[in-house]
Amino acid sequence: MPVVRNWIKNYAGRRMNAREALRQIKSGSRVFLSPGCAEPQHLLETLVTLGGEERLLNDVEIVHMLTVGSAPHASKRYDRNFRHNSLFVGPGVRSAVYEGLADYTPVFLSEIPEMFRSGRMPLDVALIQVTPPDRFGFCSLGVSVEAVKAAAEAAELVIAQVNPQMPRTLGDSFIHIEDIDVIVEHEEPILELPVSEPDDVSLAIARHVTRLIENGSTIQAGIGRIPNAVLYGLSEKRDLGVHTEMFSDGLIDLIESGVVNNSQKTFHPGKVLATFCVGTRRLYDYVDNNPMFEFRTVDYNSSPINIARNHRMVAINTALQVDMTGQVCADSLGYRIYSGIGGQADFMRGAALAPQGKPIIALPSTARGGTVSRIVPHLSEGAGVVTTRGDVHYVVTEFGVAYLHGKSLRERATALIQIAHPKFREELTRQAKENHYIFEDQKSPLEGIYPVELEHTEQFDGTEVFFRPVKASDERLFQEYLYDLSERSAYLRFFERRKAFPRELAESLVTVDYEENLGIVGTLGNSDTAPIVAAGHWMLDTNENMAEVAFSVADRFQRRGIGGHLFRLLVRLARERGIRGFRATVMAQNVGMRRIFEKSGYVLRTAYDAGVITLSFRFDERVQDTHHS
Repeated sequence: MPVVRNWIKNYAGRRMNAREALRQIKSGSRVFLSPGCAEPQHLLETLVTLGGEERLLNDVEIVHMLTVGSAPHASKRYDRNFRHNSLFVGPGVRSAVYEGLADYTPVFLSEIPEMFRSGRMPLDVALIQVTPPDRFGFCSLGVSVEAVKAAAEAAELVIAQVNPQMPRTLGDSFIHIEDIDVIVEHEEPILELPVSEPDDVSLAIARHVTRLIENGSTIQAGIGRIPNAVLYGLSEKRDLGVHTEMFSDGLIDLIESGVVNNSQKTFHPGKVLATFCVGTRRLYDYVDNNPMFEFRTVDYNSSPINIARNHRMVAINTALQVDMTGQVCADSLGYRIYSGIGGQADFMRGAALAPQGKPIIALPSTARGGTVSRIVPHLSEGAGVVTTRGDVHYVVTEFGVAYLHGKSLRERATALIQIAHPKFREELTRQAKENHYIFEDQKSPLEGIYPVELEHTEQFDGTEVFFRPVKASDERLFQEYLYDLSERSAYLRFFERRKAFPRELAESLVTVDYEENLGIVGTLGNSDTAPIVAAGHWMLDTNENMAEVAFSVADRFQRRGIGGHLFRLLVRLARERGIRGFRATVMAQNVGMRRIFEKSGYVLRTAYDAGVITLSFRFDERVQDTHHS
């Protein structure tokens, strides 16, 4: 569209008040309303007055996306005048949709613009809100570009509320005066959505999520308690980028501190790529004319193909329920629609396709004040699947991380039960057995909480080993580790020559409570599928408050100090838990383990019995203490 010289004259000729403008809408029209915090409140209030109070309009369909403000047109008193059609159900219309007073159209967020342009959902009118024009006649769509630009291009009549309080955002966010049919000048505050303060559960979830985010990653940052908690937890990261459908105030501090600088992004480097934002005036002032932010239409921004062009793309989305096979419900509570498909499926698929990408579903383990588990044997009747079993990768609760991609139903059920709330694990295990997801004799994960703070990385002669607490879902990995041991190493570990390491043995070594029964593994890499190369365990004898300890190292990684590190780590953790000391039973020829005990610095007691040595020491008896006495 060429920029015309006389746009100022045309602008003046198209100005009118809201009543005059909205009287051009006819009964039976389909009207698009700018969503989120860009909703033109003055136009909407006037429309309701004209159509409802004055009975001048009937059967007007109002197409909307996220509803942040009130939705007076969706009340029962106006049911003959207006019918709200949500493409994503926000708080303002949730009850109306449930009561049948409004409609919900399930659709991927990225597909909405083409739905307008193609005429599959033809629009008669677009009610939008924009900034005043610049000297070239361009208005910015401000805080919401998403499908607004497509709606304005597709609608037969475009009515724009020109509001000086709308921030001028940059990117593919402009509409020229020549593409606006009617201009209503009206200044009012932009809708605001205060930041949700994270609670303890959200902060615990965030600790697990942030461990998955590497320096240089590009993140999808949403809004709500969990996303805000994740943003708080990223303060120690470096060189993060942002490619997201939406963001809020929480992003500002990460930019100001230099954590988010978009320097490592491989798609639109240097830019925060987004399609809309919701927040407070602080946010709106920050994005105003800020070239770091590039607002794009949602079909471009949320295209899985474009999302996947970011290396190390991390998508973090929430859910209402996850069943034991990995199906994710994020849009409904049973038959009751709660939100919508939105951009979750787009970003989960895009992150999965991205090089080193990580799609993450994060949710509290319970709902309704802790009385209901969100990890369930099957989704509630009527619940919708937003992320399929095939798309889910990481599921995170406050109790840990379950990695599901490429895993069997048995492995998925085991992993998800372990991150369920401890009080529901036994019942979930029982139902998993009834559904034949897991073995009849499989143990229920103990009521321990995965101690994420124990995860760390160490270097040994140029080999990087990641140490973490063992998980119930490590059963197969542990079997592979045991089968990889040489005959001699297996003999020294189990006191017999073994040709088989059955599932039951591996299961006994990965079923721990992290207090009285603790296991630590060393892996080559920090992914949940990385092979195990070292393992250490203790089992507490509560009568004597002494722990039986055992550890082993894969043959090709022995004599590098890995066993010594494991031992020192187990000692530290035992002392922190108030355990009195360690005891170990070893073969006489197990020189490596004997040497580690002898160099422990504690007073060592030994007892020999037919080639087997029992070693023990107490933490309150150090060698130097005896020298001083």
